[in-house]
Amino acid sequence: MTFSYSGELSQGGFIGGQAPDGTVSATLGEGEIMVTEDGRFFAAFDRDSPTNVTLTATLSGGQVVREDLTLSQRSWQRQNLNIARRPGGPSAAFLKRRQPQIDAINAARAEETGARGWQQDFIWPVKGRISSPFGVQRYYRGEKAGYHRGIDIAPGNGVPFVAPADGVVVLAGTDFIFEGGLIIIDHGAGLNSAFLHASRIVVKVGDEVRQGQHIGNVGSTGRSTGPHLDWGLWWNGARFDPRLLAGPMN
Repeated sequence: MTFSYSGELSQGGFIGGQAPDGTVSATLGEGEIMVTEDGRFFAAFDRDSPTNVTLTATLSGGQVVREDLTLSQRSWQRQNLNIARRPGGPSAAFLKRRQPQIDAINAARAEETGARGWQQDFIWPVKGRISSPFGVQRYYRGEKAGYHRGIDIAPGNGVPFVAPADGVVVLAGTDFIFEGGLIIIDHGAGLNSAFLHASRIVVKVGDEVRQGQHIGNVGSTGRSTGPHLDWGLWWNGARFDPRLLAGPMN
């Protein structure tokens, strides 16, 4: 009785496959994994995940199956910005406007729609030049800041982009301060996609979308320095690399 899986055993990677027969619950580290009735599962590793994690299944008879995973450690590109970070942090006025947006994003990510797109082989939502890869670490005049949580694809302004897998639209809005035009699609099993800076959104909350379906157009809305699609993947709080899930951009 063992796990059977494939994927990318690295920081920012993922695995998917089959849990042992009779599994009633499973975890990756301390996080719960959804397992279907026929034993299928999906899990992802955060960009900053420890390199040693344990995959655990509890079986119907009470037995516990554990498998220790060793992830390859990745080095991340560094981006130096010659501007100083704002002293004292965000203003009260900014936070008053921004907090409802954060709440809406968090609520959307928490929705469980029963979507099954997580079982598909993901495709690229659009093809083009990668203008910024996943995981880039930013520094403001030497001061460490956040990292890039998605992957930036720059095919040109107004180019249509599509759903990378089946799912349900859980957020769609045009006035987000940082994200601009934002779409979040739940693919099920704790996995969702976010698409930022859209110039046009052609879906609405509650829509069931199919892989390859047009959902919006590339733009430069929100905090953006030029037209591109920022595609981010999130699994139960872990941010991971879309390039690994979608494979080579042929």
